[in-house]
Amino acid sequence: MKKLLFSLIILFFIFTQFLFIGCAGSKVSSSGNDDEKIEILPSDRLLNKLEANRRKIKNFEGSGIIKIKNSQMDNSASFRTTVIKPDSIYLNIMGPFSIDLAKILVTNKDFQFYDAIQNSVFKGEYNDNILRNIFKIDLSFNDLIDAFVGSVNLTNKLYRTPDKFETVYDQYVLTYIDSVSHHSTVYKVDVRELSIKEVQEMDEAGNLVFKGKYSKFNIIEGVAFPYIIEIENVNTKESVNIEYRKVSVNKSSAVIEFKIPADTQVIEW
Repeated sequence: MKKLLFSLIILFFIFTQFLFIGCAGSKVSSSGNDDEKIEILPSDRLLNKLEANRRKIKNFEGSGIIKIKNSQMDNSASFRTTVIKPDSIYLNIMGPFSIDLAKILVTNKDFQFYDAIQNSVFKGEYNDNILRNIFKIDLSFNDLIDAFVGSVNLTNKLYRTPDKFETVYDQYVLTYIDSVSHHSTVYKVDVRELSIKEVQEMDEAGNLVFKGKYSKFNIIEGVAFPYIIEIENVNTKESVNIEYRKVSVNKSSAVIEFKIPADTQVIEW
């Protein structure tokens, strides 16, 4: 059970690095008329709107099911998460009958990881390498926050013109090519809701490396949020599906409470 638990936690965080290619947006029009006129935005205005909407979310609470599949496992678990920007992320992974398996709290100052099976909590100071050392990923703290909120940080693209930008039927299609790796990333954005519905990353030979699909959108605080997130690492045949059942944002009552038994063994990392 402990081996399965750590595999689940590690794989969850490995794949969340790809979630920050997730979704943010706002409705352009909601008249309900099929013949409505939709304003087609230039790339700079589109990016500004997407980034502005990402920043609208100050805190986030969500719960649902996460499913992870690879060559060694095909499992699912219930989870709850709370994000309070800009400095706190909490994750609770649960087994059958909502039994706690693990709790994780990461801030920009420290971290705590509670293993319910062993009744042990690992804790220590946060640094730039902590996520990489513990969860085996190369992911910044801010990227992790965006991953849980299901958004994409477009700050570094606000002053960069896409290598290719077009409107195909009801979608914007933006293509960016990395000047170093020559990998290309394609974002398909719904024209009406400005929600990113699909992301594809190709290597320099044009082979698909990663793909993500986002669906079952609800407009929350003016932001299109995907309740279903499907991410696949094509090369390694690993995938993660997240299905949110309940989501709330910008609640004044949102707090993080990291409660553990009084007899928990504390291990300084």
